[in-house]
Amino acid sequence: MIFLFDFSNYFKMIGLAWKEKVPAARYYYLAVLGIAVPIVSSFHALCFFLDGILFPGLWKVEVKRPVFMVGHARSGTTLTHRLMSRDEGRFSSFLLYECYFPSLLQKKLIRLGIELDRRLLGGFLARRVQAWEEHRYAAHRHVHAMGLTIPEEDDIALYYSMASGFWITKMPYMGDLDFYHMNQWPESKRRRYNRFYRECVRRQLYLNGPEKIHLAKSPLWAGRVASLLEFFPDARFVINLRDPRETIPSLLKLVRAGWKQLGWEEAQQQECLRILADQSWHTYRHPLATLDANPAVPGAVVDYRDLVSDPQVTIESLYRDLELPMSDAFRALLAGEGKRERDHTSSHSYSLEEFGLSGDVIREQLGDLFDRFQWETPGTPASNSAGEA
Repeated sequence: MIFLFDFSNYFKMIGLAWKEKVPAARYYYLAVLGIAVPIVSSFHALCFFLDGILFPGLWKVEVKRPVFMVGHARSGTTLTHRLMSRDEGRFSSFLLYECYFPSLLQKKLIRLGIELDRRLLGGFLARRVQAWEEHRYAAHRHVHAMGLTIPEEDDIALYYSMASGFWITKMPYMGDLDFYHMNQWPESKRRRYNRFYRECVRRQLYLNGPEKIHLAKSPLWAGRVASLLEFFPDARFVINLRDPRETIPSLLKLVRAGWKQLGWEEAQQQECLRILADQSWHTYRHPLATLDANPAVPGAVVDYRDLVSDPQVTIESLYRDLELPMSDAFRALLAGEGKRERDHTSSHSYSLEEFGLSGDVIREQLGDLFDRFQWETPGTPASNSAGEA
């Protein structure tokens, strides 16, 4: 399998970087795109090609009935995904470091290095990596808990293919770069992306156990549920939902904090935030509409209120909807999660007015969903605290 590299996106991003008015951002973009990306992507491409030669058993691995977890950012996808990932005998997921090293050869070598470090160096290198990890991610864990050995979003596996929505956090050119509207892309491009993604999943299954079910999570992919179903017709879907007056401003605040560090002009930030807010209407509607139009496709809707109030009952209901049996061991594990989630609070606060939004505007766009899922009526306080995504 040839490593995917979207040259069209790559050259478009270079052009945008070249025209960037903020000097610090322009130099950063050009250095990343001109130096880091060619080196890292070429290394990935070589290792990806070698996988089929060094591991002939890889060709026999099939991706059967994967589970795709989607939903607006900050709606509970992370919590649901990590709870289900703990059913280790059933599911296979990408850990964060595995997303950044998509080749099977790379993953094997890293695991070998971890074992050699444990045996020969007493975990010296592991402690150094943990110290770096704490420095890199600790400040943001109250918003989204990240770690190299924690299950993460599948979309990150496409980062050095220039095909990942995470580039928007680095190059926030909303309206110029599109990683979201896959359903509108030409069929050839959709299939090229999904074929490569399937190859990444096959490598992960080879590593974790080919009999397992791949469990994917990516809020961004809420915009491509129809395309995923087109390419994975036996797929199952989990849709996480939460009051959009909580999720939308929470997401906007999160991305704006990152964009401000680049020194972007306020007018540019506001325009990108407007596009991102408009995209949210589709994020809420498209997954539900696709499942409604395909009643034979197993799907589950997870209400954030239920998830945090009683994780065990919520996940058990999800398993029934996806036609999955639940082991007694996993049921017992879930029972211990209830109190932890009920006691969880977040310091990530936000206000609708920060972004020129109001509960009435959001309700105008998603009024039928407010009625369908019985979210609170207008007039509730606009300042809240957002839990983990």
